[in-house]
Amino acid sequence: ESDHRKIWQLICDNWYLMRATPTGIWLKDELADVFGITDKMNSANAQAIYDAIDEKLKSPEFQPRQLFKSFNIEVLATTDAATDTLKYHTAMRESGFDGRVVPTFRPDAVVNIDMDGWRANIDLLSEVSGVTVNDYASYIQALEQRRQFFKSMGATATDHAALTAYTEVLSDADAEAIFQRAMNGTATAEDAERFTGHMLIEMARMSSEDGLVMQLHVGSLRNHNPIIMERYGRDMGADIPIRSEFSKNLKPLLERYGNASDLTLVLFNLDETTYSRELAPLAGHYPILRLGPPWWFFDSWMGMHRFLDAVVETAGIYNTAGFNDDTRAYPSIPTRHDVWRRAVSDWLARQVVRGFLDIEDASEMVRALSYDLAKQTYNLE
Repeated sequence: ESDHRKIWQLICDNWYLMRATPTGIWLKDELADVFGITDKMNSANAQAIYDAIDEKLKSPEFQPRQLFKSFNIEVLATTDAATDTLKYHTAMRESGFDGRVVPTFRPDAVVNIDMDGWRANIDLLSEVSGVTVNDYASYIQALEQRRQFFKSMGATATDHAALTAYTEVLSDADAEAIFQRAMNGTATAEDAERFTGHMLIEMARMSSEDGLVMQLHVGSLRNHNPIIMERYGRDMGADIPIRSEFSKNLKPLLERYGNASDLTLVLFNLDETTYSRELAPLAGHYPILRLGPPWWFFDSWMGMHRFLDAVVETAGIYNTAGFNDDTRAYPSIPTRHDVWRRAVSDWLARQVVRGFLDIEDASEMVRALSYDLAKQTYNLE
């Protein structure tokens, strides 16, 4: 269906399905706080609400740059492929817009050799970097060039997605052999796992040199439903969490860089059983590690409480990254952050009532978790 009104009607017809879910909380609060619409969504008023939203979006105060100001956004980061020319960032700069919008370096499409289109993306990497990529050494050189370009455009971080947290140090000869098999289309699944694991360590090495904060998102088995994949293509839904392991998988990376003073690695995960068992002890020990906020399936009121219950006693709050959200829905930004602030305030209030904290400490901690830690983690001071 491509008719927006029909899509909205379908949503409202089935809105009861969203009761007590994060989507239900976010959209209800967004309509009320951003659009001033307090009517409960249902079949009967679907088109009236649609018209009210449409009217607001056409008004001057709802233009994107005005919302940037009214939302009091200090920094907004986009996520961009390593091969992106960042032409829209350049255009924004040249337009005179004074809001801080920065890119984030996302190299998955040229690192994960089992991704569709990897070989074509290597050709594009050659084109945009000015480095002819024909072997492993030139490949590393091209990636380093792109990172420097992103940094010159204001980037403070990189972002990496992997099925697991597996890392492995390959010799230059092994890395070259796998790279050439990938270039020739003969790489195996084992090659892909080993190469991605090796490149995560290489990216940590690069971050220790250029200062870009490294983010690692682990644990999503993507495109689980073949019907969705066939009908709509990759990454259009049906992404399901899997069991993850960090203590052994990250050890090769941490042996090299875990105690570095010039590197920050933020970990995000979809297996919350690892929070207290592995992630909190690891972050409590290794200086480079910070725990990202509960992500995706756990970016929810109860998920946030479970996260804090699981990690704070071992890692404390100052080994977390505070809160950053990855919404694609621009008007939802205030709501997403407000849910986190309310959840954190509620959790800290419970600790005050129990006598574990006093009001002064809890007040400092809620500010840190909501604001200060994210700025510190991502070098946004």
